[in-house]
Amino acid sequence: MTRKAIIPNELQAYCDDWRMSPGHLSGKHVFLTGFTGANADGTLSEDPETQIRNAFEKIGYVLREAGLDYGALVEMTTYHVGLKDHLDLFKTVRAEYVAEPYPAWTAIEVAGFVRDGAVIEIRAIARDN
Repeated sequence: MTRKAIIPNELQAYCDDWRMSPGHLSGKHVFLTGFTGANADGTLSEDPETQIRNAFEKIGYVLREAGLDYGALVEMTTYHVGLKDHLDLFKTVRAEYVAEPYPAWTAIEVAGFVRDGAVIEIRAIARDN
């Protein structure tokens, strides 16, 4: 079985700082680390939409590095602080990234994240055809 870390240049700090892979290829599946919506420079916008888009962009970095696109997503779990406050916004932004057949999705309300001010974390699994 093929196994390897997927580490896009844009996310090298995850490996360096946290000793984890942004993505991990195992067989035909890519397991993605949960991504919050911090900006590339590490700052965190107070705007939920910006955070949501940033998290999806990080997913895109991993998918592209693995030779995939958002259509390869098969499962997504999202963790939210204030789920009901931004669920409609999340669904709208998510619709810009996911494609049919839509991935399975679970949304979970949480009390918080390591990063104060973060409102979203997205973890996903993708599959190469």
